[in-house]
Amino acid sequence: MNKLLTHFGFILLFIIGAIIFVGLALLVSSLLRPDKPNEEKLSSYECGEDAVGSAWGRFNSRFYVVGLIFMLFEAEIVFLFPWASVFGKKSFIQGTNGLWGWFSFSEMLIFILFLALGLVYVWKKGYLDWIRPTINSKIDNALPADYMLFNEKTYTSGKHTS
Repeated sequence: MNKLLTHFGFILLFIIGAIIFVGLALLVSSLLRPDKPNEEKLSSYECGEDAVGSAWGRFNSRFYVVGLIFMLFEAEIVFLFPWASVFGKKSFIQGTNGLWGWFSFSEMLIFILFLALGLVYVWKKGYLDWIRPTINSKIDNALPADYMLFNEKTYTSGKHTS
């Protein structure tokens, strides 16, 4: 039990040492750096270009959707590396007469199938298309022509108030 405590004690010491090191580095850098702000230094940096407009402008939501889809698939791909290292052990494969290899292969095949299904779903929904197609929905209206003419005059002339 004491051996476990000493290992955890070493880890705790390293964590405390890391926090102190980072804190001291930030303190020393804040004391040594020059602090002379001017208009150019305080302006936002836009890849070498002058900033146009406010930083609080609206962005197209497709940026976020594409970013989230990328992060989802990127996080899923990370699971391939531990799989390759754990399921590729020859001792496991030899100990089970090759069943371990087939199990790991079928497990990864199912995993990649789920990833492919997710990709197909996102693709079919049109989330990967940057310019989504617009659907022109012309509704056939069963109203008589007189009502349609009255509605067009009322709502397009600006006389109607909500």
